[in-house]
Amino acid sequence: MPSQGTIGDRVRGLRLSRRMSQAQLAGPDLSDSYVSLIESGKRTPTPVVARLLAERLGCTTEFLLHGIEPRQRIDTELGLRHAELELQHGDPSAAAERFGEIVKVAGEENAMLAAHARFGRARALESQGRIGPAVEAFERLRREAAAHPERLADLPLTVALSRCYQRAGDALRAHDLATHALTQVNRLALAQGEIAVDLAASLMETEISRGPHSPGLSYVRHLLSVNGVPAAVNRTAEIHSLWQASITAAEGEDSALAVRLADDAIATGRPTRMAFRLARIAMDWSRFTASQGEDSLEEAHQLATAASEVFGAFPDRVNDHAKSLVVLAYVQLRSGDPDGAADLAGSALDALSGRIGATAATAHLVLAQVALTRGEGDVTTILHSARGLLDDLRSGASSPDREIARVWRELGDLYSRVGAGEEQASAYRKALEAAGVRSAMVGVTVDSALVR
Repeated sequence: MPSQGTIGDRVRGLRLSRRMSQAQLAGPDLSDSYVSLIESGKRTPTPVVARLLAERLGCTTEFLLHGIEPRQRIDTELGLRHAELELQHGDPSAAAERFGEIVKVAGEENAMLAAHARFGRARALESQGRIGPAVEAFERLRREAAAHPERLADLPLTVALSRCYQRAGDALRAHDLATHALTQVNRLALAQGEIAVDLAASLMETEISRGPHSPGLSYVRHLLSVNGVPAAVNRTAEIHSLWQASITAAEGEDSALAVRLADDAIATGRPTRMAFRLARIAMDWSRFTASQGEDSLEEAHQLATAASEVFGAFPDRVNDHAKSLVVLAYVQLRSGDPDGAADLAGSALDALSGRIGATAATAHLVLAQVALTRGEGDVTTILHSARGLLDDLRSGASSPDREIARVWRELGDLYSRVGAGEEQASAYRKALEAAGVRSAMVGVTVDSALVR
């Protein structure tokens, strides 16, 4: 059965394959000139006319309108859901492959399904840390959304691009995109849901240098006041059980049930994903507000504690939990409790169990600040330990990282406080190297009219 091209192409192809004239297809209800206009693409049949033509051509209305049979469509929808589950709870590289296969199957005849699959693939590329290809994909999708708003919404693409450009080191473009997204969100009075939370996370990155009263950070404060940091329940086993049941149903050719089970699996995981995202925003906000003065310390402590409780309930979130403990330690230090700060930083290092990374290095920086506050201990040795962790991390890094750049800069600041000028200069150079991520964007083509 032909499925290429437009509705008109399918009407004409089916009519000719059945050796019907335009007058025969029109019958007593339509005119042959109207059928001719449909076939030439100058008219789009109404739903009633589409059903009538489908009956006479011996096909389904779904096929006539979309070029795909109902069974094909539901199988494609199922593929999208399984790819989404792979992205959220499995392997992002496998998810990218799944989404890519769906793009090929959907084709141009099913532009909306193909667009959603391309969006999924772009997110999978981002999850793999392949920021350059992800930006290319998101930019193409944003141009498509501008030309075909019925297929894709611009707002989630704008938020995703802001996040990616920030990770790539292009702070100006990231800020412009986040500002554009913030205008849309404020117009919608939107402060809940995944788009709002993703935007708040991006704004924490792009607005942090603009002060606590910037519009972006005011929005973050509002979002946290509306949502808080909800408790999270570990439902991983339930999600995987539903996912496997969906796969089993699909193997038994019960596609409708498979889609329902996949939807249940996705919905089951959504509250926890939202809690994780809000907890990360709360951690960043806590550290930022704690640096603003004593008036913000109570709020910072409450949010950091809530984030720690969320991640502490999940054994596979060790680094996030350790990071929340380090943020709490920083808040305690700012509150004048160096002993509490030292205990929390030590707990973070215990949780990490020898893992290298920015979180472990930051815990050592807190311990160094505790030693400086107490006026005791070998601060330089502690700082050297942090530097060793960062050196080990950079030696195995395949791409730059802005968080690592921040830790190198803080290390340089502390070396300055102990009078280690050579080490200070070296740490600052490392910070610049870690922040120099624009090379990841070579070859990206950007439509400046859409970026703004």
